Amino acid sequence: MVAQKTTGPDLTGRTVVVTGASSGVGAAAAAKLAARGATVAVVGRSPQRTVAVAERIGAEPFVADFARLDDVRELARRLIDRYPVIDVLADNAGGAWARRTITVDGNEQTFQVNHLAPFLLTGLLFDRLVHSRARVVNTASTIYRLARLDPDTVNAPTGYYSQLLVYATSKLANVIFTRELARRAEGTGLTTAAFHPGVVATHVYDDAPLGVGAVIRLPLLRPLIIRPEQGADPLVHLATTADAVNGKYFHRFRLEEPRNALARDAELAQRLWDMSEKLVGLTLPPT
Repeated sequence: MVAQKTTGPDLTGRTVVVTGASSGVGAAAAAKLAARGATVAVVGRSPQRTVAVAERIGAEPFVADFARLDDVRELARRLIDRYPVIDVLADNAGGAWARRTITVDGNEQTFQVNHLAPFLLTGLLFDRLVHSRARVVNTASTIYRLARLDPDTVNAPTGYYSQLLVYATSKLANVIFTRELARRAEGTGLTTAAFHPGVVATHVYDDAPLGVGAVIRLPLLRPLIIRPEQGADPLVHLATTADAVNGKYFHRFRLEEPRNALARDAELAQRLWDMSEKLVGLTLPPT
């Protein structure tokens, strides 16, 4: 079923790629963007859910597991082959795992899925995005405020592991990546922004201990936890607004100067960028 048009800017003729769109905030954002007339590429890990979302909103499904960087490379190839113009890339896919897991690429899984994979996808699509004068919207989290990021240890296969802190660190990496991408892409026409969607009842918590994933979606908690449709609203706004948002971070709709000093550390941004390039085997754009 194709979604009906809703209020907001008419996006007819514009192409939007939304990752992590098989459920939650990504699925809700994909539906809202399609309802405004956009051509939407629905990217998700679950074949069944990804196809179901795409069919429901009249979009095209693309299946990719961000825990496998070869999947990201194949996804980029397919997107480039399919879309001559990409107006918006929503790097929304993410997760949090209760136990340390090392991917087939040799990386800590949370760091790879939440940072390295979108870094790689954005890099592989960079020429197409610049050609399109596109906007890259990164889904971060307010938990970045708690993080400590050391490029020498963030991807370590051993040592102390805390699901909360590892997730926070990956979200800090999202904020740093957004700011550094804006700096490196200045003058190209590509713009980028990051945002916190709010505390949303989504599947990102499914691997959390003590049944947190099920508990967080209980009806009695609805006054405290917003629904995916609400969490998607800042993403849709940043994807479509004409406001100056390049390199900025938003707490939902409110502009926030990063409250973690590490997010403003230019040397750390350079070190994280260099490390990320080495881990994904890609060098761009230039300093």
